[in-house]
Amino acid sequence: MARPAARVLTLLELLQSGGVRTVTELAGRLGVDGRTVRRYVDHLLDLDVPVESVRGRYGGYRLAPGYRVPPLMLSDEEALAVLLGLVAGRRAGLMTATGTASETAAAKIRRVLPERLARRLDTVLGSLAFTAPAGEFAAPESAVLLCIADAVRHHRPVSIRYTAADGRRSERTLHPYGLVAHSGRWYVTGADPGIGEDRTFRLDRIADARTLPGSFEPPAGLDPAQRVLSGLAQAPYRHQVTLRIQATAEQIRARLPASVVSIEEAAADADPQAEGWLRVDLRAERLDWVPAVLASLDRPFVIERPDELRGLVVALAERLAASARSG
Repeated sequence: MARPAARVLTLLELLQSGGVRTVTELAGRLGVDGRTVRRYVDHLLDLDVPVESVRGRYGGYRLAPGYRVPPLMLSDEEALAVLLGLVAGRRAGLMTATGTASETAAAKIRRVLPERLARRLDTVLGSLAFTAPAGEFAAPESAVLLCIADAVRHHRPVSIRYTAADGRRSERTLHPYGLVAHSGRWYVTGADPGIGEDRTFRLDRIADARTLPGSFEPPAGLDPAQRVLSGLAQAPYRHQVTLRIQATAEQIRARLPASVVSIEEAAADADPQAEGWLRVDLRAERLDWVPAVLASLDRPFVIERPDELRGLVVALAERLAASARSG
């Protein structure tokens, strides 16, 4: 027969699954009478677990938000999902500046796992490989992330203290449209009413964020992720590359990331030969990777600028031809 303490924990697990649970339902699941269910609820309340009593025909008990996280009862699959999510989140850079929080959370769950489940987890982690190495990412402050997320949801303006890549510091007002995770970094995109333009900011460069009075209405049909990618593609880089490629936009984007490239149709009215060609503006810190990407695209292209890229493409073609003739 289950001990009362075990039944109290089972009651907590039932309430954590969500919704209102009637006394009759709980009594049946626990194998006790209604009076005992109420006594178990009192035990949870004594432990500061926020259990609410719901009156009415379909009343019963439910778990309410509390001032702290109550003890969590996780199934084997839930515990495994949480731990794998923490591992993946750390590698992807999706954590805040208090990065040790994910490690301590994982350690706490790992310590209380049943031995059989711990062995299964070790088996998964021991056999798991990643196609990309773990990156070193600057993470945002938790308070900044939570403040801006709340402002996005409720369409509230925020004041931020920002440090640009060149070290310049500024304080500005932002109407945040959305949070975007891209390549291991957090971004916020929105309107800067001070200059009347849309801007994108890295969250790890925001030292402080606070909500301001008032509200704003975001544009209809907004796509924050696309705005961030477009903003990154227009950011200044060392090399400005202009190409004309005879291909579809989908074929080009399959090889060139949207964060560094912008695509538009070539002017067919000015040049009858331009039909089916797209103008591609590419920004890059280095050019050495571009020839290989153009070769993998395997579509006709014309380099408009820079001349340096022409030499790199010719050199790659000569190396490929020499390798094909060798042996």
